[in-house]
Amino acid sequence: MEGKQADLVLEGGGVKGVGLVGAVATLSEAGYRFPRVAGTSAGAVIAAFVVALQRAGEPLSRLEDITRTLDYRKLRDRGALGKAAGPLARVVDGLSLAFDGGVFEGDYLRKWVAGSLRELGVEKFGDLRVVDPGSALPPEHSYALVLTASDVSRRQLVRFPWDYPLYSLDPDEQAVADAVRASASIPFFFEPVTLRAKDETGASVVSTLVDGGVLSNFPIGMFDRTDAQPPRWPTFGIRLSMRPDGRVQTHEVRGTVSLALSLVETLLEACDAQHINDACVQERSIFVDTSGISPVDFGITEEQQEQLLSAGREAGVEFLRSWDFDEYLSHCRTFAGTATEGLT
Repeated sequence: MEGKQADLVLEGGGVKGVGLVGAVATLSEAGYRFPRVAGTSAGAVIAAFVVALQRAGEPLSRLEDITRTLDYRKLRDRGALGKAAGPLARVVDGLSLAFDGGVFEGDYLRKWVAGSLRELGVEKFGDLRVVDPGSALPPEHSYALVLTASDVSRRQLVRFPWDYPLYSLDPDEQAVADAVRASASIPFFFEPVTLRAKDETGASVVSTLVDGGVLSNFPIGMFDRTDAQPPRWPTFGIRLSMRPDGRVQTHEVRGTVSLALSLVETLLEACDAQHINDACVQERSIFVDTSGISPVDFGITEEQQEQLLSAGREAGVEFLRSWDFDEYLSHCRTFAGTATEGLT
């Protein structure tokens, strides 16, 4: 792989994920390639296409064109009953939330991801295996893409494809679009993903998966070394929430729906706060200004999308203006398996 290299971790943030595209484009134009990419929720969607485009030998400038084919309004895909309910749609939404765990089915997102990835030659995680004998990762983790989800049955964060063996599933045979759909299962809005598997005794086990952001919206340490060896290249993180010293916006909460919306936004914005406020984590993170846009505004306008793309590009330019890997290592590197180590 030629040129500058960095591994990439993309934060979740619902429709604000458009901002990730602008930042990735800026890094790519600066000559960076990404051996491994991790993402949560919206970050999982973008991460999958970054890896697929690179695998296909396509320029990452195509990322913007691909994401423009996503119709955000169709993300609100109610079931057949909800569509036929007309004025009673809100009642049906309440029943869907009560019995299915989410208002929307999430089928449109999965089908869009699956179809778009298929055009790039990617369907299963087996398509994304990598060979890198110099890596500190174990052979079973040799994939170019890692996506997170929250298993609320097991009460733990899961990393796909790495953790598919926990469910007695072959990682190579699992569909990338399924993992993206699980990672982006925003609580209350999208129905959770059910994963059926067998335990070590052969008994059937059912796990419920929701948005990875519930447990870790910005898994910046995903690829960090733990073998006390110096990194070959850095890990860059791209965030969709403001810096810790940014201005806090206050919203009035009224009623159950407003409370659910605010709860989701709080989860997506505040998860990992203590960890990512570390000075060295901030130094390797790109902060995209997405203020004023809700992560669950599925009616986002083209103008707002352009705003997010521009914000991502501006954030990338600002980051690269001051980024110096050697300087970063000089005061953030201990070679002792700490969270400030970059992947190799």
